[in-house]
This record gives sequence, C-alpha cells and structure tokens, in this order.
Amino acid sequence: MSSSTKQKEPFWLGGAAASMAVCFTHPLDQTKYRMQVLKSRDSLFRAMYRFAARDGIQSLWSGLSASIVRQSMYSTARFGLYNNLAGRAQRWTGQQKLSTAWTIACAGAAGGLAGLVGNPAEVVLVRMCADGAKAPAERFAYANALAGFYRIGRDEGLATFARGMSANVVRSILMNVGQIATYSTAKHHLLASDGLKDDIRTHTLASFLAGTVATTICAPADVLKSRIQSASAAGSGGNSVVQIIRTSLREEGPRFLMKGWTPAWLRLTPNTILTFVFMEQLKILTQWSFVPAGGTTMKI
Repeated sequence: MSSSTKQKEPFWLGGAAASMAVCFTHPLDQTKYRMQVLKSRDSLFRAMYRFAARDGIQSLWSGLSASIVRQSMYSTARFGLYNNLAGRAQRWTGQQKLSTAWTIACAGAAGGLAGLVGNPAEVVLVRMCADGAKAPAERFAYANALAGFYRIGRDEGLATFARGMSANVVRSILMNVGQIATYSTAKHHLLASDGLKDDIRTHTLASFLAGTVATTICAPADVLKSRIQSASAAGSGGNSVVQIIRTSLREEGPRFLMKGWTPAWLRLTPNTILTFVFMEQLKILTQWSFVPAGGTTMKI
C-alpha cells in the first residue's frame, strides 16, 4: 500500500498502546513513586517485597486505574500531537525526511502540551501510588481514579490539579524527546545496518535505548514532580519547588535529583519497549503510518 493511500493514524493509538503497556509495568511504576517520596535506601526489589509482604501481592497494582486514565490522557496527547506536528513539519519544510532537529522540536512541543493535559491524572496517580509508603492516618485512600478526581475537586479545589505542573511539563518535554526522538533516530540507524529488518527485534533494541535516555534526562524533574504532587494541601506553604529543592539538598545532598533512577529505569525501559512494540504491531495490523526521524511517512 502506498503512502498516498494509507489511512491517517488515529489520535488515540499511542494512548491505547501505552495503556496496554502500563498494565504490565504498574508495580514497578508504583514502587518508583514510593521510593521517591520515602527517604529510604531500600533497593527496588526489596521495597517491592516489603510492600507485597505487608499488604499482599495484589497491592502492587493499587492505583492501576489512575495509571490507565493518565496514559489515556497523557500518552494519547503526546503521540497524537507528535504525529500531527511532524506531518505539518514535513509539509512546511518540503522535506521527505525529517531531520533529528525537527523530530526533537516536534516531540518536545507535543510533550509539553501533553504534560498540561495529563497533569490532573498525574496528581491522582502519584497520590494513589504513594499511599502505601505512608502511615494509615496520612493516606488519601482513594477507592479508584474517579474517586480521586472527585475528592480532590471537592475537598481541595480544582487548583490542586495544577500542582507540580511546571515540573511535570518539563519532565514531559524531556520524556517525549528522550523516547520519541531517540527511538526514531535509533530505529532509522538500525534499519540502515546490514542484517536488521523492520521487526520486533529492531523495535525492541531501539526502544531499549529510548528508555535509557529518557530515564536519565527525566530523573531530576521526575523526583521534584513526585514530591510536590504527593504533598497534601495542608502543607502547601512549604511545598514550592524552591522550598523542596532547598530542603532536599540540605537533608540528602545533590544526589537526591537522581533518587530512584534504578527503579525508574527498570520501570520505564520495559514500559517503553512494550509501548513501542504494541504501537508498531497495531500499525502493522491496521496499515497506519508513522513519521520517523530520517524517514518518510511509511507503514511500520
């Protein structure tokens, strides 16, 4: 099927793939949030074992509803907007092949907008995941994501949904650049190598690199975002970004910005691999197209 006859990729495809992926990686995601909130030196698997032993294995999936809602909002926006912006960039520049610079620009813009769209769900997600690291009296104890949205709006006001937005937008820009730009560029170069085909092996290698890059460049913003969003409204006077940085530097030193890197990598890399593999397979099945760095719009 030629590129002129292929259907346009639906806006929701990225969100669908990311929602599928998070069902498998949520326990790792949950542990990452808890480790960033806690001042604990436990390893990822030790922390997971401790929470599972205390609350049961099923507790590792608490907050999954918020995670799916978040992906449905955030990833739908970031992938959908990227494809839209990349397509417009191709038409505007007249280039058949998007340069890496244009890919970074489109991915960053899409990520920033997606960070705004997904911030309310992010607030609910972080609170639900961090609950297990708190004393029972300090927990928010939302029954599900919808209950979290309702209670926050009722008890704290809609402004609470914007908490941590600045850090989240920065993180979303970095995440989209780290994932999409790295994946597209890596895939392009891998396909240019002898012996590699456009298959799951290539998709896995490219997304592995994307997950590693994204984890590293997102770590500082991710830590700040989680600490701001997990704070309750009662302590909002001391929960500004500047105050949190000062307190964390005084108590933990500059290394706090990379706190939770290992669990973040162990969570994000499998999630990145699953997301892109699911997306690639959905595109193959439905004959949709994607605009990669260094390549024309084509079926993947």
